[in-house]
Amino acid sequence: MEKNKGILLESGTNELEIVEFTIGDNTFGINVAKVREIMPYTKVTSVPNSHHCIRGIFKPRETVMTVIDLPKYLNLNESSDVTKDLFIIANFNNLYMAFQVHTVVGIHRISWTEIEKPDDTLYGGKEGLATGIVKLKDKLIIILDFEKIMADISPQTGIQLSEIDKMGPRKRVNKPILIAEDSEMLTRMLLEALTKAGYTRVTTTSNGMEAWNMLEMYKNNKGSNIKDQVACIITDIEMPQMDGHRLTKQVKSDEDLKDTPLIIFSSLINAEMRKKGESLGADAQITKPEIGNLVDLIDKFIQ
Repeated sequence: MEKNKGILLESGTNELEIVEFTIGDNTFGINVAKVREIMPYTKVTSVPNSHHCIRGIFKPRETVMTVIDLPKYLNLNESSDVTKDLFIIANFNNLYMAFQVHTVVGIHRISWTEIEKPDDTLYGGKEGLATGIVKLKDKLIIILDFEKIMADISPQTGIQLSEIDKMGPRKRVNKPILIAEDSEMLTRMLLEALTKAGYTRVTTTSNGMEAWNMLEMYKNNKGSNIKDQVACIITDIEMPQMDGHRLTKQVKSDEDLKDTPLIIFSSLINAEMRKKGESLGADAQITKPEIGNLVDLIDKFIQ
């Protein structure tokens, strides 16, 4: 799996690889960039007074990990014999955790343009658990929002608005910020955090393609300077239609936009991803959920 991820990072053409897994008759996906390994079910130690979807903890090698019972969290049937289940060991938001699933089918390489945004009826409405749907042959794979799953189970792992409060009184700033983020929950929290931080002109889009179309509209507005329309861009990496790396490449290759500060704000920031972002020209990269550090970077770039 590590070898496959290296190939993907080198290509960087709006593609991703997903691990397809099942829970009962349901088929789901997770970005390979989040996955470190897949392990057979291992006996875990229960944790008193923990969330009901936490099966327990275990220590593969040198790292203690929490095991999330994904069938229970999704209200799907659990295995009659859990010892046949698998653990998907994931790493994002600077956290390691294990997600218990029934089977792992394989890895698929696809384009972000093949991933469709789910409608509001799927897994909880606008702030639901599905970030995208992809059709492969005769089946649909639902890509889950693992950041939201973790934030539901352990709220302290999500964006903490208290970080903005600790900054004390702040002046209002009227410079425009453009955000590309596909998660409804994170978009709402980002908007609330930046408003609290004094930024009064924030425009949100739900993927890199929408953000790029917005930027092209700004460029075509000949009566206004581009800097008056967008002073800073904040982008996630994982998004349907166009991912954040592709958006970064588009922006930094454009004569009118290349000087616009662009910050990658993603749960996937690690040494490999940081190298990729730097090669594409990102001005800064920061891992979710470090909202205080994000505001500091925006202050640095546009005030």
